[in-house]
Amino acid sequence: MTDGSGLMNGKPEKFSCQKGEGKIIRGKQVKKILLPAVLWLVFESIAVTLWLTKQNPFYLFNFTYIGTAIAIGTLLVQFHYQHARRAAQLLVGTYMLVYLGLISNENMQIEGFWYYLFTGVFEAATIHYAVAKIFGPLVFGRGWCGYACWTAMILDLLPYKVPQQPRKKWGFIRYITFALSFLLVSALFLAHVNHMERIMFWAFLIGNCLYYAVGIWLALAWKDNRAFCKYICPITVFLKPMSYFSLLRITCDKSKCISCGKCKTVCPMNVDMTDNSRKRINGTECILCYECTKICPKEALK
Repeated sequence: MTDGSGLMNGKPEKFSCQKGEGKIIRGKQVKKILLPAVLWLVFESIAVTLWLTKQNPFYLFNFTYIGTAIAIGTLLVQFHYQHARRAAQLLVGTYMLVYLGLISNENMQIEGFWYYLFTGVFEAATIHYAVAKIFGPLVFGRGWCGYACWTAMILDLLPYKVPQQPRKKWGFIRYITFALSFLLVSALFLAHVNHMERIMFWAFLIGNCLYYAVGIWLALAWKDNRAFCKYICPITVFLKPMSYFSLLRITCDKSKCISCGKCKTVCPMNVDMTDNSRKRINGTECILCYECTKICPKEALK
């Protein structure tokens, strides 16, 4: 049978609906690809700029590699690949720990940053901190903690991916470790200690061993893989203020949210994702793992 237009009953409407749904699906896919593309362009811009200004091809390789690994990891996370973020962590974290740290003898810990800063050298750790931990968080917040940190790379392999206990009010410890790292390097400079490069290398080795030991102990004791990140890590003193203004952040569509609370139960950093304000609980600690978006039954989080 046909209607007044001579077309089969319902077919024009059905075709129109399918076409509309197709556009929506394509729009969602474009949005998923856009984020990784922007992140890659940011890192590639840094790579090319440093390569040309420093006349050193290492920077081109270094930031292209890191940016590509993070972009691929983010892309796969957007399409809900289970181990995508872990893969990015291993690619970037292992590279920085083994190649830059152990092989190239660069102290990429906070002590290395103070050391290069005091010597007035804009290389290695100072560039790393400027990009990833001081100015970068204005764009991607605490994304570095979720996709590239070599300490979290190991801690995230432990069994307590979701905190089993309420968050403790011990965040002040991070400021103590931050101050101690500054005082340590300052004291070495004031004492005019010889062989500072060698000392910084050993500080990198010992510091990482301490980070892993304390991090694993806290994770097992408090049943929370990210306990070290929440209470001890001195790097967060740099990350938190800038992350407050981050351009990249997960938001909640209040019209879709049913207040089921599932997003809060899976967040490794205890962030209240249902609050869109900048002052939301633990808002500066989101590591962009997107676990909340995966579990949301109404796709209210994006």
